[in-house]
Amino acid sequence: MSCCTGKLKEVSPTLIVLTGATGVGKTSFAIAVARHLGSPSQPLPILSADSRQIYRGMPIGTATPTEEERRLAPHYFVATHEISELYSAGRYELEVMELLGQLFREQPVVILCGGSMLYIDAICSGIDDIPPVDPEVRAQLHERYQREGLAGILAELQIVDPLYYNKVDHCNHRRVMHALEVYLSSGAPLSSYHSGEDAERPFRLLTYALTRPREELYQRINQRVEMMIEEGLVDEAKALYPHRQLNALNTVGYKELFAHFDGQYDLTEAVRLIQRNSRHFARKQLTWQRRHPEFAPLDLSTPWEPLLERIQQDLLTQPQTNR
Repeated sequence: MSCCTGKLKEVSPTLIVLTGATGVGKTSFAIAVARHLGSPSQPLPILSADSRQIYRGMPIGTATPTEEERRLAPHYFVATHEISELYSAGRYELEVMELLGQLFREQPVVILCGGSMLYIDAICSGIDDIPPVDPEVRAQLHERYQREGLAGILAELQIVDPLYYNKVDHCNHRRVMHALEVYLSSGAPLSSYHSGEDAERPFRLLTYALTRPREELYQRINQRVEMMIEEGLVDEAKALYPHRQLNALNTVGYKELFAHFDGQYDLTEAVRLIQRNSRHFARKQLTWQRRHPEFAPLDLSTPWEPLLERIQQDLLTQPQTNR
């Protein structure tokens, strides 16, 4: 049963945020929500919060919504940028906020769906105003990383910005290097620019974390990787191989196949590594969810109709205030 149009007109502008680990079933559930709260003929719009699905030319490896799925509900921020473009969470925040301003003039409810935690944070909480990095500093630091590795950069970050050092993932070389780039460019630590305060939004947020039992989730991830291989992921990666240095392709699924093409291991091992690294990424997403209790859990291993009714009830009964 769909939420009737008359009742939706009484709702203040509301962004329904759906996040969850890779492989949990976010796209299918978002479409179900869009058609339940809207209608099959006029489903709610869905904004992707996936830092890789925005790129063209990599639909299999990023599980981009298919043409059929996009016919079932309108999607935004899907296959909209070239892989050569540099794209940031800050730019994403600006573009999404601009689009939401347009969409909310036409209808009161929009869906945001994806598993890129930084993109979800950008819309729900806002990105702090970080100063631009000096391109020369970035080039010098990149050269140092290529020459010496990450250990020395981490040690320097610990000295100049211990607060950020203590919370950043020490294996994420891009974030580690960006923090030091900001310090060397501005003279102030990256942590000093973090206000710790959420940005005010001119709309209400209803936030949900989509879940499944862990063993079921891991099984779905393994099966999805096998399906991607069957659908042509190897050929897709071969086509992208000449551009392997691009940040857009520093992504699970492509990195392992690029190494396979380089002769480091056979295809069977590449598939195993993609499955393992996908599960590792899912664990990071689950850790993020535990740190954000404001995201109400919805178990997708249970029947969906009560979950859809729960969202509809929240939409119509929760206080019409912004977070």
